[in-house]
Amino acid sequence: MLKGSKVGLRARYEDDIPVLRAELYDDVVNASRAESGPWRPVTPGSKDPRLVVDDKEQRHVPFSVVELGGGTLVGTATLWGIDNHNRSAHIGLGLLPSSRGKGYGTDVVAVLCHYGFVVRGLQRLQIETLADNAAMLRAAERNGFVREGVLRSSAWVMGEFLDEVLLGLLAQDWKPDAKAWAAAI
Repeated sequence: MLKGSKVGLRARYEDDIPVLRAELYDDVVNASRAESGPWRPVTPGSKDPRLVVDDKEQRHVPFSVVELGGGTLVGTATLWGIDNHNRSAHIGLGLLPSSRGKGYGTDVVAVLCHYGFVVRGLQRLQIETLADNAAMLRAAERNGFVREGVLRSSAWVMGEFLDEVLLGLLAQDWKPDAKAWAAAI
């Protein structure tokens, strides 16, 4: 498990899938804002590709996010679009409604940065988020991500086009929280 100061990122367990599906993906508005395509229902018991891990897939690394104190599942985190040639990837995360507003998002981004830069040896990490997603923008900027641009009206969400913000962080600009990592080791 990769540990931050508040959360851990671990492999996805079979028991995580029904919780993540019910609390993140069956929520039409939340899923529509988080996904790059339209929401659609998924048959219970089916192998939902957003949640079931394919260990052969090398460009997508999904994690379940758990609270360090008790191991409670609080969300999902992903390093996706991994490009080994250009040494870059994208970061994504989703927190269960009951876990929002507790600083977990900032910690998840920090742990994903550690994974991307230290474990994977990447040069660049990138985040795309809706312009009104204040929580993700805060979590990214607290970890050193820089706003690189706005993709105007690039996301069709629930009947309207919304702007997306593009943020990037380079390995040489990343400043890990040394105290948090020393405690996690």
